[in-house]
Amino acid sequence: MKRFLLILILLFSFVFPANADDDIIQGKIYPSELGVVQKVNYVDLNEDSEVAQVKQTAEIKIIKGLNKGEIVVLDNVLTGNPYYDIKLKSGTKVILHVEDNGDGIEYSVEDIHRSGVLLWLSVIFCGLLIYVGRKKGFYSLISIIVTCILIYNFLCPLVLMGVEPVLGTIIISVLSTALTMYLVGGFNKKSTSAVLGCTLSLIFAGLLSFVSVKAASLNGFSSENSMFLYSAHPELDFVSIIISTMMLATLGAVMDVAMSIASTINEIFTIDSTKTVKELFISGMNVGRDIIGTMANTLILVYLGGSLPLLLLASNIDLQKFINLNQVVTEISSALIGSCAIVICVPITAIVTANLVRKVSVKPETVLEPDFSNIDEN
Repeated sequence: MKRFLLILILLFSFVFPANADDDIIQGKIYPSELGVVQKVNYVDLNEDSEVAQVKQTAEIKIIKGLNKGEIVVLDNVLTGNPYYDIKLKSGTKVILHVEDNGDGIEYSVEDIHRSGVLLWLSVIFCGLLIYVGRKKGFYSLISIIVTCILIYNFLCPLVLMGVEPVLGTIIISVLSTALTMYLVGGFNKKSTSAVLGCTLSLIFAGLLSFVSVKAASLNGFSSENSMFLYSAHPELDFVSIIISTMMLATLGAVMDVAMSIASTINEIFTIDSTKTVKELFISGMNVGRDIIGTMANTLILVYLGGSLPLLLLASNIDLQKFINLNQVVTEISSALIGSCAIVICVPITAIVTANLVRKVSVKPETVLEPDFSNIDEN
């Protein structure tokens, strides 16, 4: 049953392709190509200017793409701004942007090829996950892959097609949660309890996000990525997108808490089936209180770590101005909403699991009638 569900989702996930290379080519923008720098020459620009600029003339051989084997010569200007500069040297692999400008195909250096690092990091992660987690680690890896497919091949195309982002996020989150819980925990009351607890907590996070975004008048533009997306798709509802972002950022931590609480209560009931719903709930809450402290702290630190440059910038800005910046309020709100979802997940999952494992599992006791057939009548 598990394998059938997984195969069904994987096959269905390719209904919405994330990229359409044919459409890109017809629009005169070709797929990017991979090249390797053969030789680099330097030319000084604006020698009299206070801002030094250097132009690199790079000879690049295309090693992967439609024009494989072709050698192109490109100019790469270094302005001194490390955010925009791409420093080339012999042997560097680069991503080439290819475009038809009307007079022919034109190349430009898009960025340095870095996906190789991601590949070996992914291999290390998958190896450790399977080695330590064994069978459940393998199932966890499958759930991660399918979750990424759901987000990239379902949620993103649906949002671009005009579907309400929050609604799409809820649907994808429920599918991802169910898949993860049932793959890792099996098809049982424990996993069902975790799915219900996680789903209800996620809905709570969505409502809290909606209220917070409206109350704080957040416009959804918290980074440069939002501006780039607006340039390409100004018709999108960016307020709903930021609410969806907060919900997705919360999902992983909430799933962890929900499964921990459900698994604990189920294990307690398995050992002692005489415990009442109230006793099971109290046991789950006791464990949940220990989880809350570390999980909430973890989520806050994730956001703080990702916003460290922004925090360093606070030393040069008036605190009142800084704390009211759109980006700052968005990041802090996301961290606090995620933490609230973790906290509320504990009692929700505890009460759901306690009722489900107790009331569904316990059967009426059978009263045995005394047997007098073997008693001597004398």
